[in-house]
Amino acid sequence: MRLSGTAREAAAEFLGTFVLIVFGSAVVAQVVLGGGGNGTYISINIAWGLAVTMGVYASAGVSGAHLNPAVTVALAVHRGFAWSKVPPYVLAQLAGAFCGAAVTFLTYREAFDRFDGGVRQVIGAQATAGIFATYPQPYLSLLGGLVDQVVGTALLMLVIFALGDARNAAPEPRVAPVLVGAAVVLIGMSFGLNAGYAINPARDLGPRLFTFVAGWGDLVFRAGNGWWWVPLVAPPVGAVLGGFVYDALITRHHPQEAA
Repeated sequence: MRLSGTAREAAAEFLGTFVLIVFGSAVVAQVVLGGGGNGTYISINIAWGLAVTMGVYASAGVSGAHLNPAVTVALAVHRGFAWSKVPPYVLAQLAGAFCGAAVTFLTYREAFDRFDGGVRQVIGAQATAGIFATYPQPYLSLLGGLVDQVVGTALLMLVIFALGDARNAAPEPRVAPVLVGAAVVLIGMSFGLNAGYAINPARDLGPRLFTFVAGWGDLVFRAGNGWWWVPLVAPPVGAVLGGFVYDALITRHHPQEAA
């Protein structure tokens, strides 16, 4: 059966988000399960950025490569993206993220068993849940986490709008995915301390749901004072805010084109 219309676009969102998460979660697995001997925090940041780039290349020509419900919502608010497409896009992104996490776990299953003895843990020295979803630092309050995720996602969306603005200094379209990935590297290297810079509800909830059903239990939703909802609520707010700031300072002040 040949897919068309929104179904075709949703399939592309599934694939692009799958590519994003399978590489992103795998690099964290390699660093954690390897005891720090197979990578560092810097390699995690670089790999996540490259994962975004590859996910965009895998899907941009079909769906626009949102790969992030916060981006989808911001485009609906600011750029006329059809609200009717928001639910199928978001569901496809969540499913892609879930499957990406599952493939990472399947590939590294024996490494997990060596690391934790087969007892999946969310906190402690053998904790591995953080390979898949984000968890806050002990000092971070829920309010602080909301601020963290709003700021990080606002910066991401602002950059995405700038890179797509043909009346500003937008790059050649084939180059843009590399720069979006570079923006994610930058955010990770500057705003990753507090809670791991989820800045994407699907990137966090999809893998978290996988850990819930794959042996980590409901602590994945209770840890961090019930942290799990923060990466769901704050990124869409941040993305809409970032888009508003870009439009208020740049888009609305472009000279009017001649009739």
